[in-house]
Amino acid sequence: MADLGVKLEQVEKRFPRASRPALTRISAAIRPGIITGLVGPDGAGKTTLLRLMAGLLMPSSGHIVFEEAIETVARAHPQPAGTKHAHEWIGYMPQKFGLYEDLSVQENLELHADLRGVLGQDRAAAFERLLAFTDLNRFTGRLAGKLSGGMKQKLGLACALLGRPRLLLLDEPSVGVDPISRRELWKMVHELIVQGLTVVWSTAYLDEAGLCQEVLLLNDGQLLFAGKPADLTRRVRDRCWQIRNGAGSRRELLARALRRPEVMDGVIQGHAVRLVLRQDQQLPPLSQLEAGAQAEMVAVPPRFEDGFIDILGGGPGGDSALAQRVHRTSGTHESVVEAVNLTKNFGEFTATDQVSFEVKRGEIFGLLGPNGAGKSTTFRMMCGLLTPTSGTAHVMGIDLKKSPSQARQRLGYMAQKFSLYGNLTVQQNLGFFSGVYGLRGARQREVVNEMIEVFKLHPFLDTTPDTLPLGFKQRLALACAVMHEPDVLFLDEPTSGVDPVTRREFWTHINGLVEKGVTIMVTTHFMDEAEYCDRIALVFRGRIIAAGTPDHLKEQASTPENTDPSMEDAFVDLVQKHDHAEADG
Repeated sequence: MADLGVKLEQVEKRFPRASRPALTRISAAIRPGIITGLVGPDGAGKTTLLRLMAGLLMPSSGHIVFEEAIETVARAHPQPAGTKHAHEWIGYMPQKFGLYEDLSVQENLELHADLRGVLGQDRAAAFERLLAFTDLNRFTGRLAGKLSGGMKQKLGLACALLGRPRLLLLDEPSVGVDPISRRELWKMVHELIVQGLTVVWSTAYLDEAGLCQEVLLLNDGQLLFAGKPADLTRRVRDRCWQIRNGAGSRRELLARALRRPEVMDGVIQGHAVRLVLRQDQQLPPLSQLEAGAQAEMVAVPPRFEDGFIDILGGGPGGDSALAQRVHRTSGTHESVVEAVNLTKNFGEFTATDQVSFEVKRGEIFGLLGPNGAGKSTTFRMMCGLLTPTSGTAHVMGIDLKKSPSQARQRLGYMAQKFSLYGNLTVQQNLGFFSGVYGLRGARQREVVNEMIEVFKLHPFLDTTPDTLPLGFKQRLALACAVMHEPDVLFLDEPTSGVDPVTRREFWTHINGLVEKGVTIMVTTHFMDEAEYCDRIALVFRGRIIAAGTPDHLKEQASTPENTDPSMEDAFVDLVQKHDHAEADG
């Protein structure tokens, strides 16, 4: 049986009451037998396009043609002939897993097998093959809701592969999973390509997109680029630089650089600042950037992400409207967050084991680790939302075990799932959280209006958070966490699933807050944004196994074969070394 390809012919999708089409005349060819990456900012139309290819939505106009003329889906046919036949060849893994969390691994497989019509001997053989492929054999009785993020994604992939599809559609399968799990998932999908599958992989991780054979880049429902990732990366050749050995705050240096008209984009990389120039522009003098006498500008290779930002017109800039309204914090506590031998047991399971660290005023401190390592449990104890089994946690000198409510008035918490109230509107969420943090009367109204202005929430005030685009949901969650101007801000995977442009906007706000003296604790699975941290603690199986600056952790992973490891290389290397040492010990 030949590989299955897809042709998109002037595909357009319009939703009722929407001001513009979700997709506008998309024409492209998805070649058979390769991984095609589908990338673009939040709201670009990626999920809509995948659902059209899966047959879950109908195009408003245009055609989706599968190879060998298997099926043509047109507007004129609400239930076109051949749809059911084509669905037998398509596997679809939606963004929200499509799993039933109150069913076990085995029960989810059986349900999806029923839906796909996989019966008899084929059914038993498929279960055996997929459980071995995903390494879930030992967990067939575990509820899906109790799986780690990486294991959920593996189960979702197994369910999508039932019936041996020839076209596999994956909607951001690696969101919310750690780098080790992402690498395992990527390896599994590559094995499927060898077996003849065609894969369309939607992703918010542009390092993943750069590994695809071809990419489709969408923005505002339009196709901006289709081709090999290297062709997009080539757009910014000779325009990428690092400022090394800069003096003073690297956050302020980045902000100054992003104000320059020559600079299109910039990020922090450990102690260095990475810049991308606009086309045909010269480097700004280091003296004008106030980089210091020892600073040097070093050319670095372009990345796919640079080409992505370039084709979208550049990054969001370096000045934060949020930070401009925040008053500079001050106080007598040099160490504003402190954990001493912090331990949390759930029955016989130890989620956090003798964890100790301190965070200084105006510092970004990162907790990194695989899914299930204990990061979120530690966070919730530091916010007073969980009581430690043993050990102590202090924020601004307040003992969280003795006075959790007093401490919570001094901190802001942006939870992993944003913790917004889905049955309240955006306006009502802002009103509710401002009231929880003690704002009243004219001051409350003033602050709410400022948050609406800073985060550009005007069009969504009567909308519920559940229906917001992910980027605006993130903006609302951050607004709710900072409106009382906390001394300490806890961010638990705050940018999971959002695109690089939105992440840059988010970190512009965070960098600005830190320069005003706000202290930040953050967990993240995006290793590039871990570079923004002043110090990092790497957590594995409830314990801190390594700690230091981003550059220090990368140095520990340096080898003769890889003298300049990435933050992701360091993460994987340090976790695996510790795992092997425990196994040998």
